[in-house]
Amino acid sequence: MRLTKTGPLTILTIQLFLAGWSTMASAHEHHSTYSAGEPGDPKKPSRTIEIAMSEMEFDPYRIEVKRGEQIRFVLRNVGTEDHEFLLATTGENLKHAELMKKFPHMEHDDPNGVRVGPKKSAEILWKFTKAGTFEYSCLIPDHREYGMTGRVVVK
Repeated sequence: MRLTKTGPLTILTIQLFLAGWSTMASAHEHHSTYSAGEPGDPKKPSRTIEIAMSEMEFDPYRIEVKRGEQIRFVLRNVGTEDHEFLLATTGENLKHAELMKKFPHMEHDDPNGVRVGPKKSAEILWKFTKAGTFEYSCLIPDHREYGMTGRVVVK
C-alpha cells in the first residue's frame, strides 16, 4: 500500500468545497416558522387565486387577503423561461436573491416557494396568519431586478 502526502492546497480545496456545500444546503433548510404565515391544510376550505407568470411579471401584481384566510395559489407559467414564486418578506427575498446569484439552479423545497417550467403549472396552499404586506418574487437571477415581484396585503 502506498501512502501519499496531502498538501496544503488539497486541504484548502476540500475546505472550500465543503464550505460552499454547507452554504447551499443550509439555504433551503426547512423553516419552523414563516414570515407570511404557514403551510395550508388541504382538509380545510380555501380560496383559489390564479397567478400568471410571464417575462418579467406576475398577474395579478397585488392581492388582498384576510388574516386567517387560506389561499390556494395556482401558478401558471405562461412564459418561455423558468420562473419562481417565493412568498416571504421583501427583506427575506432580497437576502435569498443574493444566494440565488451564487447558486442559480437551486431547487426550492419549502412550502412557500416553487420553480415552474415554461407552460407548466404548480400550486401552493398557504394560510396567512399574520397581518402585513408580503412579497412574492421570482428569485432566478435578474428576474426580480427586472420587476418580477408582487404583493400580498393581509388585513
